[in-house]
Amino acid sequence: MPDMKLPKGVQVFERGWLSSNNILLTGDASCALVDSGYSTHSAQTVDLVQSALGPRSLDLLLNTHLHSDHCGGNAALQQVYPELETLIPPGQAALVSVWDAEALTYLPTGQLCPRFKYDACLLPGSEILLAGVPWQIHAAPGHDPHSVVLFESSSRTLISADALWEKGFGVVFPELEGESAFSEVGATLDLIEQLDPYRVIPGHGPVFKYRAEVLARSRERLDAFVKSPARHAHHAAKVLLKFKLLEQQQLPYVDFANWATGTRYFQLIRESFFRAIPMTDWIAQLTDELVHSAVASKEGAMVFNT
Repeated sequence: MPDMKLPKGVQVFERGWLSSNNILLTGDASCALVDSGYSTHSAQTVDLVQSALGPRSLDLLLNTHLHSDHCGGNAALQQVYPELETLIPPGQAALVSVWDAEALTYLPTGQLCPRFKYDACLLPGSEILLAGVPWQIHAAPGHDPHSVVLFESSSRTLISADALWEKGFGVVFPELEGESAFSEVGATLDLIEQLDPYRVIPGHGPVFKYRAEVLARSRERLDAFVKSPARHAHHAAKVLLKFKLLEQQQLPYVDFANWATGTRYFQLIRESFFRAIPMTDWIAQLTDELVHSAVASKEGAMVFNT
């Protein structure tokens, strides 16, 4: 494997789920952080940033998109750094201004995100100076219709968020809401191929060297979802259940099932793809699959994250 040393001024805090990775970029003029993780991990996010910066201030906070695991630490960082300027993709700026937790999907997914403010937008097609060098801002719809990725052309470094991981990409949420978005995932993969990065800093997992087989694997995964949208919906439902287990660590199974039954995204997915299965049976089936794949455990009346 070639040397994956990061460019000067770039530091990655690789976070375990629930939180997204945090990317710290420091230069002579300013310090910036890309994505802030999930709210229950916000104290750790603050500690990581403060330990890295010491007496320096965090000047900029950028969100690649506004899913709770990428912006849940925004409020905590804004409290610690009162002069912090926060930049978000433009598509949901109005929703953040009025704080519509329903439209921002925090309520429908049953996830947490403390209210935060934003100061400006990350405009696709423009550039932003981070760690003393210009980074291109590119629209990257699919996983989220408003997501962006950041690319630094001299080092060929891509901050890919959830548009590309080493072994896939994030759940395509618009498809769960009845909107067509698989084609947008494909277009974003085409964009990444055109950018031809050397290294990729994903939203989750370690930094990796970009290579053709990574993109081919994601395209194969996408093709499978296009051929069977129900397969994608089934995968998405298990991801949301696992997310809750990661948040709570352990729950009485009846509370876990009641949470899922009362969460609108599960109602939406079942009505759209699995209407023939009663909700309680469907949740039990999904839970059993998580246990069988060793990402959860069940002991008596309790269900645990593993």
